[in-house]
Amino acid sequence: MNKLIVTVLGKDRPGIISQISAILYENECNLENVNQMILQNQFAGFFFVEPSLGLGQAQLEQIFLDRTQGTGLTIHVSPLGTNGGVQEEIQTEIFLITTIGPDQKGLVARFSSIIASFNANIINLKAVFKGGSDPNANVMSYQVSITPDVDAPAMFKALREKGCELNLDIRIQHKNIFNAINKI
Repeated sequence: MNKLIVTVLGKDRPGIISQISAILYENECNLENVNQMILQNQFAGFFFVEPSLGLGQAQLEQIFLDRTQGTGLTIHVSPLGTNGGVQEEIQTEIFLITTIGPDQKGLVARFSSIIASFNANIINLKAVFKGGSDPNANVMSYQVSITPDVDAPAMFKALREKGCELNLDIRIQHKNIFNAINKI
């Protein structure tokens, strides 16, 4: 069955998740995954759904347009593709890469280009820039998925060199180690 992704953007306010999930429930859609965040005062949400039998992408999008009119939300429904093909599972390791330091133009571009050049995949990024030179006010935190074919030591070296060049404190830690330390 084809799955759909419902993307929701708008000014944050209480009840957005409740409203979207209620519309999905009322239309017999199975909500499989949700990821949402607030950036400054803006809501961004991604809802992965399996629609009810006979409910298509265009129909669901129209239902959302009708039911959320006047709320200031922008909602888009897109296909995710067919579920059923067997995919080979590739073993990956997740590393957490954090930089702290003065704000500078192009920080995300500079670090993400190094990660991309080693064919590693950023699976989550949070960057908070408050401006100024307070080293604790500007933080970037990447979760990076690394497959066995990635030269991780060379990538880490390049990231550390870039951090040093830009006067940033950079920390690189395997996710399992991070989780173990934070349980203590």
